Amino acid sequence: MAQKVLIVDDQKGIRKLLEELFKKEGLDVMVAADGREAISMVEGYVPDIILMDVKMPNMNGLEAAQEILRINQNIPIVMMTAYGETEVVKKALEIGVKKYITKPFDIVVVRDMVKEILG
Repeated sequence: MAQKVLIVDDQKGIRKLLEELFKKEGLDVMVAADGREAISMVEGYVPDIILMDVKMPNMNGLEAAQEILRINQNIPIVMMTAYGETEVVKKALEIGVKKYITKPFDIVVVRDMVKEILG
């Protein structure tokens, strides 16, 4: 059975790019446009990893990560953040986010990071 990745980003282009990348890698891919949508998805679909943007409408990535980790603390979350948001990154790591990557990112780096986390 394929490992599952949930991509959470309000930018459709980034969701599409990462969805295509991970489908080519043989992963089962789900996408969400904001934190609230991600939380409702996690309740019925337990991903093996989540890639989540920090800045999104309705509910930001940090709030969503806290809620998701309350539901299931075993899901590794990788935050995608704009360069220089060090306070947000620090807070994310404190609440249990595994790693972060800064935008704009190299998709090869993202792919390798996900592969490493999934083992």
